[in-house]
Parts: sequence; structure tokens; C-alpha cells
Amino acid sequence: MTVLLQVRAATKSFGGVVAARDVDLEVARGELRGIIGPNGAGKSTLFNLVSGHLRLDSGSISLDGQRIERLAPHERARRGVSIVFQGARVFPAMTVLENVMVGAHARTRAGIVSAALRLPAQRAEERRITAAAREALERVGLAAWADRLATDLPLGQQRRMQVARSLAAEPTVLLLDEPASGLRADEREDFAVLVEQLKDIGTTILLVEHDVALVMRLADSITVLDLGEVIAEGKPDEIRADQRVIDAYLGAGATHAHR
Repeated sequence: MTVLLQVRAATKSFGGVVAARDVDLEVARGELRGIIGPNGAGKSTLFNLVSGHLRLDSGSISLDGQRIERLAPHERARRGVSIVFQGARVFPAMTVLENVMVGAHARTRAGIVSAALRLPAQRAEERRITAAAREALERVGLAAWADRLATDLPLGQQRRMQVARSLAAEPTVLLLDEPASGLRADEREDFAVLVEQLKDIGTTILLVEHDVALVMRLADSITVLDLGEVIAEGKPDEIRADQRVIDAYLGAGATHAHR
């Protein structure tokens, strides 16, 4: 399969603490790659290096063959790096539809002058954005909530709304940062089904999640980090049987360990 996201020798330190050391990662187009590891393993650091919220000390990051490690987060968003953060980020005074439209604006083409003067190009783009947002809400099962305030949604549906916001941006790669955090068992199951549906349509996903059972269920392949280094990589069954992973993580009773 074609490699879509490539991380090479990614290294990041905070003071004297090395949070990521020579991390290599390749995610194929259409793959769901899970990232797991014990507390302090470097999962959040890797996620933030890919998204642009942290800058590499050394190494490189490429998306679809193009280097992106020097780009700011909003520039990476224009290239298709779309993020669902752990906390349900909601614009409380806006409707569900308006919240999702924010995501589509990440790839707008009309300039500031067109927007200020309401020129035809800007009006056409607003129609396109609205249509993309409605389509995304339909995909995640929230079309009936489009005109409700976003704060009316329960947490599980707010998380779905976040996914719709990312889908409206037409992502090249979707980054999920502990999306099941705080969800009830039924909400967690519903969200897992949604992610499986996104996989089925070929969405490329990078999933950072502390719920190992959920990652084992969803991921095509898994990268395991410990103390900032990759200690294992493979299919879920291979990771379950890897002695290094058992010693560092699974065998420590950390099935639900936090980062």
C-alpha cells in the first residue's frame, strides 16, 4: 500500500527529558494505525509533532510525499491533517451545523476581500461549506441535530460532532486523540462503530488511545511506545504476543493505563 504519512527519526526533548527519540512511523493510505504505551511513553508528544502543535528537534514528517514538519498547524490543516482532540471542543453559542462548518473553513479558498464584500466567489464557497457540513453530519448520524445548539448534545454526540467537523475539512489523515475518553460504555461502543464505518470508506486514521481493547479492535496495525521510543510495531495479534510489550505495558496490568 502507498505510504501516506511518514515520520522519520522524530526527536523531541523538554529540558533534559527526551519525550521522543528517533521515532519512525509509516501509515499507509486507508490504514488505521493505533498508538499505545504506558504513562509517559510519548504518545501525546508524537501526536502533537504530527499535528504541528510541537516542533521537532530533529527528524522529518512527510504527508503524501511532501515535507510538512516546518508548517504551522493551520498550514497542515490546509494539507489535510485534521484533528479530533480529547476534550470535546464546542463553540457554545453556535448550532451543531455552524460548529461543523468551522472545520470546512480550514480549506477555504476565497480571500478576505471576497468575504468582506460578499463577492460571488465567497458566496459560492459558503454554499459549498454548508453542503459539506451537512454531508458530514449525515455521515456521523447527527443530521437531525443540525439546527440545535451544540451544547444540547450529550458528550458522546459532541464527540461525533467533532468528527463531523474534521470530515467537513476533507481530511487526508484524521488524527484521533483519545476519542473514547470520558464516554460511557454505550457511547464508547457507538463511537467504535462510527470509526469502523470511517475505516470502511477508506479514511486514513492515526488513533492515540489509552483503551487498549478498543485499539486492538479497531487498528489495522499498532505502534507501541515506551519512554519515547518505539518498542514494537505490528498487527494487533502480534502486539498481544510481543514479550517487550507485555513487560513494558500489557503485563503490568495496564490494559486501561493512561498516557
